[in-house]
Amino acid sequence: MLPLQVIDSFLLNYNIGQVLLLVFALGTLGLLGLGSKKVLGLHLGAFGLIFVMTPQAINSKIYLFLGLSLAIIGPMVFATADE
Repeated sequence: MLPLQVIDSFLLNYNIGQVLLLVFALGTLGLLGLGSKKVLGLHLGAFGLIFVMTPQAINSKIYLFLGLSLAIIGPMVFATADE
């Protein structure tokens, strides 16, 4: 377990959108091993809502548009899943 000072000193160099994008990318890579489109659709939709609901005062507008697109693509992936 890392001390909170190490995590805090790492996060001070980045804004919240960049950190959420990193967590999204790592989560997506982890979910690709499962091979489930339904879980991937839920992941995309959930992070779309997280990006949309993040306050724009501390976040760039590009992450708002990323969130909107993920919030649209996520349910489409979920609905087209075979399982």
